Amino acid sequence: MLHRKSRLSRRAFTVTALSALVGSGGAMAAGPAMAHGANRKRRWVTREMRGVWVATVANRDWPSRPGLPAAEQRAELIAHLDAAARCRLNTVILQVRPTADALWPSPYEPWTQVLTGTQGQDPGWDPLGTAVEEAHARGLQLHAWCNPYRIANHTDLTRLVETHPARRHPDWVVAYGGKLYYNPGLPEVRDFVQRAMLDAVERYPVDAVHFDDYFYPYPVAGQSFDDDEAYDTYGGGFAVRADWRRDNIDKLILEMAAGIRAIRPATQFGISPFGVWRNVSTDPQGSDTQGGVETYDDLYADTRKWVREGWIDYICPQLYWNIGFTVADYAKLLPWWAEVARGSRTQLYVGEALYKAGDPAQSAAWQNPAELSRHLTLAKEYPQARGHVYFAAKDLAADRIGAMARVVADHYGQPAIAPY
Repeated sequence: MLHRKSRLSRRAFTVTALSALVGSGGAMAAGPAMAHGANRKRRWVTREMRGVWVATVANRDWPSRPGLPAAEQRAELIAHLDAAARCRLNTVILQVRPTADALWPSPYEPWTQVLTGTQGQDPGWDPLGTAVEEAHARGLQLHAWCNPYRIANHTDLTRLVETHPARRHPDWVVAYGGKLYYNPGLPEVRDFVQRAMLDAVERYPVDAVHFDDYFYPYPVAGQSFDDDEAYDTYGGGFAVRADWRRDNIDKLILEMAAGIRAIRPATQFGISPFGVWRNVSTDPQGSDTQGGVETYDDLYADTRKWVREGWIDYICPQLYWNIGFTVADYAKLLPWWAEVARGSRTQLYVGEALYKAGDPAQSAAWQNPAELSRHLTLAKEYPQARGHVYFAAKDLAADRIGAMARVVADHYGQPAIAPY
C-alpha cells in the first residue's frame, strides 16, 4: 500500500486496489427466525445482512460494457442476482444513480450512459424495475444505491446531454480534481438531488436507499473546492467553513431520511462510509488508525453522529483492510464501530473487500482465501455487527481464490432472510 507520512490516503486504501430525522422504530434484531420451505417442513434461517454491491459507474460490475442489447443487459443483471442467491446472500445493492443520471425513466435526470454508451438514450427497458422484481422473486432485497453529488468523471459540461440539469444550472456546478460535482452548499441543489433520488422510491418498492462514501469530494492535493460564494451567502451562522459544510451534509441526511419515510415508511436508509471517522490522534473518540482521510474532516460527513443520533437505519463502513494491517487494522476498526453502534437504533453492517482477495497487487494477507472468513469469525464476537456486504458483484462471480466460497462454507450454512 502506498502511504504518505504513515497516513494512508483513500486512494491507497481503495481506489488503486480496484485498478475500489431520526425515525421511529428500526431494523429487527439479528438472530434466528423460523420459515416454511416449499415442502412445508420447518427450517431455521438466519436474520442478518448478507449483501453485495453491484457497481455501474464506469461499467465496473454491470453492464459489462455500454451498448449491449437490452436482452443481454437483462441477462447479465439476472446472472448477478442468481450468483447472490447461490452464495446464500439476501441483499443486492444496485448503483442506480452513478453520476447524476438514472437507471430508470426519471423525469429529473437523463438515462445513464453506462447502458447505451450515450447519456440520455432510452435503453428500451427498465433496469431498476426489473432488478426490484427479479430480486424479490429470488428472496433478495434490492437497495437503490445513489451518489448524491457527483455529476461526471470529467470537467467538460458540454459532454453532458443538452437537457442535463447541470447544463441548465451551471451555477450549481463545481469542477474539482478533474471531475464535476453539484455544490452541497446550495439549498436548491440539496432540494433537487433529493427529489431526483426520491423519484425511485415513489416508483418502485425498493427495500432501501443507499449512499456510499462520497459527500464532499475526497481531497486532491493543491486544489480547493470553490464554494466561496455559497459560503458567503449561506454560511453566516458558522465561524468555520468546515462546520458549515458538515451542516450541509447533516441536512441532506435528515431530509432524505424524512423524505423516504414519508413516501414509503418501510423502506430503509443506509450509508456505507469510508471506514475511518477520525483518527485517535485527531480526536480521542476516534479509532486507533492512521488514515490519511478522515470522513469528519475531509468529506465533512459526521458518520459517527448519524449513528449515535439514529438518523439512519443502517451504516455499513467500508472496512477494506486485513486483520493486522498496521495503519488501519480490521481487528481495531470493527470493535470501534461496534461501540459506536451500541445502544443506537442504527444497525451496523460491515463492508468487506472481496475485490482484494487474490489480487496480486495486494499484500500476502489477501492471497489467503481464509482472510475474509476470519473477518466474519471475529465479527461474531460483537453482537452489534449484524452482517456483511461484499464489494463487489464482479468479484463475487469470479471468486479468484475461493475466498467467497470459503465464507459460504464457514458461515452461511443456513439460508438468510431479510435483515429487517
